[in-house]
Amino acid sequence: MTNFFDRYQLPPGRAICYSGFREGQQPGGQYPSYEEVKEDLLLLHGRWQYLRLYDVDAHAQTVIDVIKNENLDFRLMLGAYIEAERNNFGCPWGGGVYSEEQLDKNIISNQEKINRLIELANKYPGIICCLSVGNEACVDWTDHYVPVQQVIRYAQDVKAHCAQPVTFCENYVPWLSQLEPLAEVLDLISIHTYPVWEYKHIHEAIEYSRQNYEAVAAKYPDKPVLITEAGWSTQSNGRGINPELVSEAYQKMYFEDLMQWTDEARIATFYFEAFDESWKGSPDPLEPEKHWGLYHIDRSPKLAMKNE
Repeated sequence: MTNFFDRYQLPPGRAICYSGFREGQQPGGQYPSYEEVKEDLLLLHGRWQYLRLYDVDAHAQTVIDVIKNENLDFRLMLGAYIEAERNNFGCPWGGGVYSEEQLDKNIISNQEKINRLIELANKYPGIICCLSVGNEACVDWTDHYVPVQQVIRYAQDVKAHCAQPVTFCENYVPWLSQLEPLAEVLDLISIHTYPVWEYKHIHEAIEYSRQNYEAVAAKYPDKPVLITEAGWSTQSNGRGINPELVSEAYQKMYFEDLMQWTDEARIATFYFEAFDESWKGSPDPLEPEKHWGLYHIDRSPKLAMKNE
């Protein structure tokens, strides 16, 4: 197995997905302040050494500024969140259909994001250690579908202008078939594994994630395979996840099992996620998308982080 840390001479460490949007904040609206991000990063500092950021927006710049100004020991996987360039009529919640005008705007915006990713990577090479050209944009259920050939072009563009390794973050399933041409271009393969979304009970969860990982790693033995999302929600309204399968106790079990396995196997793994985000999903307060954090939105710890 090819190891990410060894390949790129990076110190091994734990990693987590970080999005700092608090109550009343959301992408494209109000962003977290410098002091709010500083509070978050001081809470995470020492427990995690790597953070994953999803977009090249004002939030990312604030995170970089806090790390730099406060001399915090974090390295970043920085992503460009590319939006839909084609309609996906198969999106289960009907969110994948846009006007031609909007799709054209997205294409322009996506290239601007890729350009910004390149700019930030070259400006902060001591902080940004890895680059992603998108997130869950090729899976069959996505609401922001981008054709594989276009993602390849974005990856080639970033690789031509940056020294950092380049990846694309996606559910494990597409890596086994449709993303083979993209995998050839990338330096790293980044997978997402969510047993609870696939109706797995906590007692079969870690073995299922291990199978997901090993299937992809076996397919690409010469490339490092990372887990860039794996986690367990703590609430559900029944939309996609049986409420009986989620709780803080189950999250703690999955978190501890995942960390034990990936630490021992030295698999770079970004746990999803640091903090609950109330802006996500439907208005229903029990919407599972809102409840993946190891901390509540008020930054109080859930069970997995108590006594840490």
